[in-house]
Amino acid sequence: MEFTSDKPKCHCGVFGIFGNNESAINTYYGLHALQHRGQEASGIVTRDFKQNGKPVFNIFKGEGLVSEVFSDSKVFHSTLTGNAAIGHNRYSTTGSSESIKNIQPFVVNYRLGNIAVAHNGNLTNAKLLREELVNEGAIFQTTSDTEVILHLIARSKLNNQVDQIREALAKLQGAYSLSILTDDKLIAARDPFGFRPLSIGKLNGTFVIASETCAFDIISARFIREVEPGEIVVIDNEVVEDDQIKSYKILNGNNFHKKHCIFEYIYFSRPDSFIFGHNVDKMRRRLGKILARKYPVYDKDGEKVIVISVPDSSNTTALGYQAQLEKQGINSKLEIGLIRSHYIGRTFIQPGQEKRKIGVRIKFNIVKGVLEGRTVVIVDDSIVRGTTSKQLVNLIKEAHPKEIHLRISSSPIMHPCYYGMDFPSREELIANQMHGNVKEIEKYLGVNSLEYLTIDEMLEAVSEANPENFCTACFSGNYPTEVDPSFNKEMYEL
Repeated sequence: MEFTSDKPKCHCGVFGIFGNNESAINTYYGLHALQHRGQEASGIVTRDFKQNGKPVFNIFKGEGLVSEVFSDSKVFHSTLTGNAAIGHNRYSTTGSSESIKNIQPFVVNYRLGNIAVAHNGNLTNAKLLREELVNEGAIFQTTSDTEVILHLIARSKLNNQVDQIREALAKLQGAYSLSILTDDKLIAARDPFGFRPLSIGKLNGTFVIASETCAFDIISARFIREVEPGEIVVIDNEVVEDDQIKSYKILNGNNFHKKHCIFEYIYFSRPDSFIFGHNVDKMRRRLGKILARKYPVYDKDGEKVIVISVPDSSNTTALGYQAQLEKQGINSKLEIGLIRSHYIGRTFIQPGQEKRKIGVRIKFNIVKGVLEGRTVVIVDDSIVRGTTSKQLVNLIKEAHPKEIHLRISSSPIMHPCYYGMDFPSREELIANQMHGNVKEIEKYLGVNSLEYLTIDEMLEAVSEANPENFCTACFSGNYPTEVDPSFNKEMYEL
């Protein structure tokens, strides 16, 4: 059994670059910066030209981390040649994670040439579209919803690729941030709700697209702007020469209200990224400050309260939490109480090893001197099943703290997500099991107190970005799109 942390699993990360002679190596570095968005597999497709001038697509992909898949640098000179590329990091929200065929980007050759696509998100109507396409004679090579997009484009009767892509995307429902490569274009597209982030950058006169701006920083690219919800951005040789990006709307008269995934601010995106019009770091600190203002912790003997994060995703939130405690006159100190191993890779629990004993110890260890005899506040971003949180609490108890308090910078997760997060089924969610009773969850975890932010408090933290622009479906059950109530992750395994 493979050990995985009890966290929401992130969708995927996409990258693209056009007009750069080092497109593959820049894509590699971009994917490296986006590693947090998917650790199962990685792939890169480049566009090159044969001696006769005919475009050719090269592909290299495999299972594992970016550094593992592209461990042999020769691949960048022998296989991934060309001056345009797209890349993808995968965490399987849809499609079997066991099949190498499901590793993106996907590539096809059809009547208008080559086309490759990398997709971040989930299509809620993929099953229906797939059935329609199969009935019309389409043959699928993978079980991923992303292949539906390629079939819709390839089967279009229109004679312009941008029009074909626009027609295909207009049929999709759900979440998608796309990086698409054709024989002569790099195309970025984002669903009309803007569930997932996608940005445009510039590197020495060439254009770059990525899920997060941290992928621009690693290659010293300059952030230009975000792809707007419902927008198709086209980059070709003409754009590179004129420096004027071509933009199209997926749907005319777009009446969709933005519904950004609030979990991007809470957990998924890196704190050094800029998404949804704001810095993630700023939003995460504000979540921590509101958490402290609403749910402070005091030491019963008037001693210093020790605040620790669950590294790395909660580090910034813990900074905000402790700063606010001090502002409120509560004697406190931010400490490193948990040490995280960054080198676990694909670690497996051997048969016979007790999961409860090995569990979080693979990933975390405690700094006993920091925690012993202290009132400890653990700041974390979410609780999904609760199993890992319980193991973490038990681990911290070994340091013999005075008290353990847990503060969560999101609301109780009561409902599954259909837009790119791999939440377990409703029945596996501890908040759902406990019918939203925080005291029962507190008792199960064995902490002195447990507090979550309410949905309104979460939205207050992101108020600068307009609270109405966020999807909170996994907390509230109010989905922005129509979803079959019997839907579950298995239905995505098309």
